[in-house]
Formats: sequence, C-alpha cells, structure tokens
Amino acid sequence: MEQTVVVLMIDSIDSDDFAVVRGWFESSERIGFLTGAGLSTESGIPDFRGPDGLWKRDPEAEKAAHIDHYVGDPAVRRRSWRGRIRNLGGEPPRPNHGHHALVHLERTGRMRGIITQNVDGLHQVAGSSPELVHEIHGSWHESICLSCGDTRPMREAVQRAVDGDPDPSCLLCNGILKSTTIMFGESLIPAVVERCRAVADDCDLFVAVGTSLSVSPANQTLVRARNAGARVVIVNDRETAMDSFAHALVRGRTGVVLPALVGVNAGS
Repeated sequence: MEQTVVVLMIDSIDSDDFAVVRGWFESSERIGFLTGAGLSTESGIPDFRGPDGLWKRDPEAEKAAHIDHYVGDPAVRRRSWRGRIRNLGGEPPRPNHGHHALVHLERTGRMRGIITQNVDGLHQVAGSSPELVHEIHGSWHESICLSCGDTRPMREAVQRAVDGDPDPSCLLCNGILKSTTIMFGESLIPAVVERCRAVADDCDLFVAVGTSLSVSPANQTLVRARNAGARVVIVNDRETAMDSFAHALVRGRTGVVLPALVGVNAGS
C-alpha cells in the first residue's frame, strides 16, 4: 500500500521536525543514499547545473561532456586534458563533514549502500567501503581507451599531458583516451545500474543528498525505493525535481545536515 507523504519543510537542525527525521535515522536498519554534486561542492568541486554551475558560467565546457563532441573534435579533447591537468595536477580535494558522516553511519552496520552521481571518489577517500559505493556515472580517476578498452590510472595520462602531449592517446593502440566518467551519449554500465537498483529495493530509509534529482536513471532509484516501502528524505539547499516523492525535505548545507542526522559532531 502506498505510504502517506508527510512533507516536513525543515530549515533548522534544532527544530522539532528535524528531531522526527533524526529519529527515522536512529530506528532504520537499512539506509540507502543517493549523492550528487551538492555534497562535493563543500570540498571545493564546482557543480555543473547549479545557478553558479560550470556550464552556466561557461556553456562551451558542456561540449566536453558529450561523447560525439569529444570524439569528433580534437579541440574539445585538448580542452578536456587542460581541465584534467587542473583537476589532478594540484592539491586534491578532500572529503568534507558530509562524506565523513556517511562513514560514521557505515560503522553502525546500517549502511545498505551509496549510489553516487559524483565521479570524484571522495566517498572512498573518506573511508566508505568501496563495495558499498556505486559510481553510476563512473570516475575521473581512471582513463580508458575507446578502441581497445585499456584502463589505467588517469594520473599516468595527465602526466603525459603535463609533459607536452596536448591529446595523449592509448599506449597500446593509439586510440582516443577519455576518463571512465560516463558522458552524454554513452550507456551506463548495466552491472552498476543493477547494484544501484538493489540498494533502492532493500532499504527502509532512502536519502537523496545534494542532487537536483533531474537526471535519469539515477533519480529513479528514489522512486524505486519509495515504491518498495522506504521512507524518503531529500537533503538539498534548493528545490529538486522530485520533492513531491519525499516524506521529508531538509534544506541546508549537506556538511551540516548529514552529521546532525546521523548523530556525529561535524568536527569528528
């Protein structure tokens, strides 16, 4: 039977309504998460679609996210490699309090899994078990050859770009290299999608964090979890495309909200 939606518009972690949602976290035995760019912005990684997102400030940058542009236009690839040098050549971004809060929850034995739209690997850096993190959109930490499928650490190819090759190619077959991030026009990896669906099917609380919930099929895991009987909580700093599916909406910074929900001090 479909559950009655009880939407609690919460903007303070000191409110009575927030205490209700925190009680859901305390009583749930299998908690699943869907995380998006809003979780990593507090680590200094800009989002793409937000009001001040990369694609709003620089529409040309979006071309690098489309496989047809990437393969067909060497200038797009050269620009992408310059971006990878900036992303991976300096001090790497560090997990924030939101990432660490999920690690704390995992240690209680109640983490069912983390479906993440992020490609930065910060969940694993924070200490989340890799087998519980399902990167539905891939990762920027590895390169793959579009011709032969050879996969290597991205830093190896980035170093070649730093050394003067503006568009490094595959060392085995000279094919085009890209990150293992899933671009527009590419198919998701079926096995990863199935693991994401399994998380949604087998949790009693499903929490979407820092995502606009506008991209399918990642956003459909929320619907799937709700249809399977889970309570649904959306934590974001603005409205999302699927607020009507939530039992509770929590507005605020993920690095503040998540530690409070899981019962851990943000500084620990």
